[in-house]
Amino acid sequence: MKSKMLKMGKRKSIALVAHDNKKADLLEWAKFNRGLLLQHELFATGTTGKMLEKELDVKITKLQSGPLGGDQQIGAQIAQGTIDYLIFFWDPLESLPHDPDVKALLRMSVVWNIPVACNRASADFMVSSPLMAEEYQRILLDYEHYRQI
Repeated sequence: MKSKMLKMGKRKSIALVAHDNKKADLLEWAKFNRGLLLQHELFATGTTGKMLEKELDVKITKLQSGPLGGDQQIGAQIAQGTIDYLIFFWDPLESLPHDPDVKALLRMSVVWNIPVACNRASADFMVSSPLMAEEYQRILLDYEHYRQI
């Protein structure tokens, strides 16, 4: 399958998502990384976005709550090329009614080859990468074949 390149600018569009049991962890992580996060455009699902706005004192583009379609909204923005980076602190021990949406969001991240951090350690490693502050050429598979079917 052919591939193409998509440029990710120095200023990234970052989606921040957290399940209920992980919201405190994400808030603490975001507070610690506030200076870095303020250099980028931030998106979040409903409740998480409200909490982050208050904690960080910064404007965040808030979408619907995850169970009300927020995960799908972020997935759609990933497919449209609007979101460059996903930080999703999800709870692997709790079954949620919107688990299919979560799986679809993670799938979109892989399909469109965007960086994904699913816990604090992966988020720390990813935001400390030198690539975080540089332009980056993301390799995308050319899905034109699928569009022809």
